[in-house]
Amino acid sequence: MADRHRSDADPPLREAWRQALAGIRVRFGRHVLTGVGICLGTAFFASTLTLRATESASAKTDPAALSRLDWLAGTSLLMCLVGITNSMLLSVAERFREIGTFKCIGASDTFIVKVFLMEAFVLGAIGSIAGALLGVALMGGALAMMGFAVPWAVLPAKGLLAIGVGMLLTVGSAIGPAVQAARMPAVSALRTEV
Repeated sequence: MADRHRSDADPPLREAWRQALAGIRVRFGRHVLTGVGICLGTAFFASTLTLRATESASAKTDPAALSRLDWLAGTSLLMCLVGITNSMLLSVAERFREIGTFKCIGASDTFIVKVFLMEAFVLGAIGSIAGALLGVALMGGALAMMGFAVPWAVLPAKGLLAIGVGMLLTVGSAIGPAVQAARMPAVSALRTEV
């Protein structure tokens, strides 16, 4: 009940957005590493989609090969999820003291969650766009050089799919750590050593 009243008095959304951008700017090096992790996971997924699209467009489509590529795409998604979740957990854990300070000056749990989710959205967008471009371009280029008929017309859709999945995974994997951090008592957050 108390937190609901505090969230009613939260600063406007643009203040959470400003805090999220400030957080990225202050910890730029750490966020670059997180963004690289998101980029590599998304690139792996995008390259798998490109490979599958090329195999599907081939005159000699092998159903068994398509099944293997589906399995590989699922595995790449899982790896992407684990990598991104780990990055987001580390990112939140490093900021327990900052979260404690936020709570001491009256920020509600909702406001703290908003800040972390907005940070994740920005990182997810940048990392996923870069990863999708990288994955589609490198795999498409490599397949074309090996003589495969790459279906370039369908690759933008595959890239958009990879971007959407990368962003969803990033924001989704940030929810748990952000909620956990926001629920910490201020004193415990300030005492935490990471």
